[in-house]
Amino acid sequence: MSMLVVVTEAVPPRLRGRMAIWLLEIRAGVYVGDVSRRIREMIWEQIIALAEDGNVAMAWAAPNESGFDFQTYGKNRRIPVDYDGLRLVFFFTI
Repeated sequence: MSMLVVVTEAVPPRLRGRMAIWLLEIRAGVYVGDVSRRIREMIWEQIIALAEDGNVAMAWAAPNESGFDFQTYGKNRRIPVDYDGLRLVFFFTI
C-alpha cells in the first residue's frame, strides 16, 4: 500500500463520483488515499475511460530518488519528461 494523490480538472461528475469510491476528496478535485498498486492501476484505467476533455495528475510514493512517481492525462501546459532517470515537468509557455 502507498499514498496516492489525484488532482482532477474539468472532468465529468461521473469520474469524480467514481474517484470518491476509493479515495477521500479533501478539496474540490483533489483526492488522497492509501491503496495498493493494483487499485492504483485500476483507478488510472477509470481516469482514462472517463476523463473526456479534462486533465488529471496522479502521484504516489515510490522507491526512487525523489520518493514518488507520477503520470498525467489530458492536455495541460505541464508535461512530464524523463531527464537522466529523473521525472521532471516541462512547462510550455505560450
